[in-house]
Amino acid sequence: MGELAEIAMVSKRTIDYYTSIGLLSAERSQSNYRIYTEESLKDLKFIEECKSLHYPLDEIKRKLDMKKDKTIRDSEVEKHLNAVTQQMQQLQNDLYDLTSFIEKLDDMQKEKFATNLMMLKSVLKESLLRITS
Repeated sequence: MGELAEIAMVSKRTIDYYTSIGLLSAERSQSNYRIYTEESLKDLKFIEECKSLHYPLDEIKRKLDMKKDKTIRDSEVEKHLNAVTQQMQQLQNDLYDLTSFIEKLDDMQKEKFATNLMMLKSVLKESLLRITS
């Protein structure tokens, strides 16, 4: 567990907690030590990424289950799509609200802001293309 914690840059206590609530799973050795797999590391990184986006743990658990489930129900896809659509609408509203602030920036600040937005736009576009292809 210490090695996993070090690689993922989380505490052992965090790994213990995630394991106890079923977010992470571990096999047991003959001497009853927990053995975490490469899949556990991927799950842990996914959990931490979701936490950075402020998802509650129950939603993270649902996302992990969906990710691992080989068959997915249409209702789950629709629910997830609706959530993403709402988030995109909120982002669009937030960007609209930023317009008045952007107008007050000097040329150098505007250029930096535009560069950052273009980079984010590119990342989002790549993600959307991966989903649809």
